[in-house]
Amino acid sequence: MDKGNVMITGATAGIGEATAELLAENGFGLILTGRRNERLGDLKARLGKLTSVHTLCFDIRNMEEVNKAVDSLPEGGKEINILINNAGLAAGMNHFHECDMEDWEQMIDTNLKGLLYMSRKVAPAMIERGAGHIINVGSIAGREMYERGNVYSATKHAVEALSSGMRTDMLKHGVKVSTVSPGLVETEFSIVRFKGDKEKARQPYRGMKPLSGRDVAEAVLFMITRPPHVSIHDLLIMPTAQAGALIVHRE
Repeated sequence: MDKGNVMITGATAGIGEATAELLAENGFGLILTGRRNERLGDLKARLGKLTSVHTLCFDIRNMEEVNKAVDSLPEGGKEINILINNAGLAAGMNHFHECDMEDWEQMIDTNLKGLLYMSRKVAPAMIERGAGHIINVGSIAGREMYERGNVYSATKHAVEALSSGMRTDMLKHGVKVSTVSPGLVETEFSIVRFKGDKEKARQPYRGMKPLSGRDVAEAVLFMITRPPHVSIHDLLIMPTAQAGALIVHRE
């Protein structure tokens, strides 16, 4: 059975890559986006043995690049049934008055503007078909503020608000909008946040077992395989050892 095409942003690592792998195993056609062309090529070679895979190398922070990339899809791959807005990052972990404003720009442009550009480009065709599903990857940081989380947490709070607004506006058109919000997930996330300092990047996960990208991918698969009359609006997924943004039991 044709399960349709799923577009995943930020597919070259972490949750995005794990979701691409799991959906390929389950027969979904894939449109994978990212900025690292070599990694996209590796994904296409590996997952192309399981399903159809198109790759698009561009920067979601640039609206012109978004539009050009999506318009470049071949006719057989233009119908995007599901959009997973996964691309996102945290840059830096300083107190508000000490932050690097370039970090702020990077997070706002990626976590907010990139999500908006992608969704705005893809949603009209879903509305025209009367069906579709957009999943926005949020975070526990979108529910709770914590010290030195400031702008990253603000962007993820905005993802929660945007998802609710999108869901409300597209409700009558049969388009589902969901968020999946993980707690601690061990991916490249912390390495990016701490600017490549791998020793600092390991600290959030010390003494506990974090989620893997695959754990979050399995939640996404559950959400997109519900029957048409069922919509999972919001799913918070945490490691067993984590009860809140900063409430973690460590051995």
